[in-house]
Amino acid sequence: MFSLFKKKKIIPHIKLSGVIGNVGKFKQGIDFAGQEEIIKKAFELKKSPCVAVTINSPGGSPVQSHLIYKFIRYQAKKNKTKVIVFAEDVAASGGYLIACAGDEIYANSSSIIGSIGVIYSSFGFTELIKKVGVERRVHTAGKNKSTLDPFMEEKTEDIERLKKIQLDLHKDFINVVEESRGIKLNKNDVELFSGEFWSGSKAKELGLIDGIGDANEVLRNKYGEDVVIKKFEKSKSWLSKKLSSSTDQIDQFANIVEERSIWQRYGF
Repeated sequence: MFSLFKKKKIIPHIKLSGVIGNVGKFKQGIDFAGQEEIIKKAFELKKSPCVAVTINSPGGSPVQSHLIYKFIRYQAKKNKTKVIVFAEDVAASGGYLIACAGDEIYANSSSIIGSIGVIYSSFGFTELIKKVGVERRVHTAGKNKSTLDPFMEEKTEDIERLKKIQLDLHKDFINVVEESRGIKLNKNDVELFSGEFWSGSKAKELGLIDGIGDANEVLRNKYGEDVVIKKFEKSKSWLSKKLSSSTDQIDQFANIVEERSIWQRYGF
């Protein structure tokens, strides 16, 4: 009889899905400005045993990834709340950095996890513009302002400068992973920070995640079958919904191309 009056445990569940950063006018990505209030409200839910975060992202902006990661950790410390992260299809590059905000990380056995590296990709059009008879005219104040211009020949000093920036970003990423995962990491089998990515099953062996399972399964096993999982996620605007409903197939194709291009991308 008393169980009828017993308060159920409510777990706030934050959903983060998409490319990290600004991805277009009508297409939603993950950025700090759009998620700050949602994250804050989730942690303000009183007497929750934990805050759950689901991440489904191939990565993107290093700055936005860091901002979201740090804000989740700040809220967790401030509210003395445990954070459990769940990876869906992919938590790679910046997506995995955000996942490191979790005290525990879970994924599906077929999830794609990792890609702890930095990439910059571009094209060179110098031969093309010669063939079509186009003359490139660039005027700058500052000798390095035209660095990596795709219509000009690459310069050794530009590439060396880019590599230094990439190494700085890579070091920041590695520090986050090592601080988050600590002794759980298994560095004996493979190079964890090479930019390679793995299945959820292999990621568990490597210590990049703690276990296999989805949010509903893990949270109910930990906190009981009667637990209430309350979703917190950014809602689409009326215009975004209208536009997305008419361009679903185009968006699906664009997402595939976009995710392939930034699969191993943490920054740039």
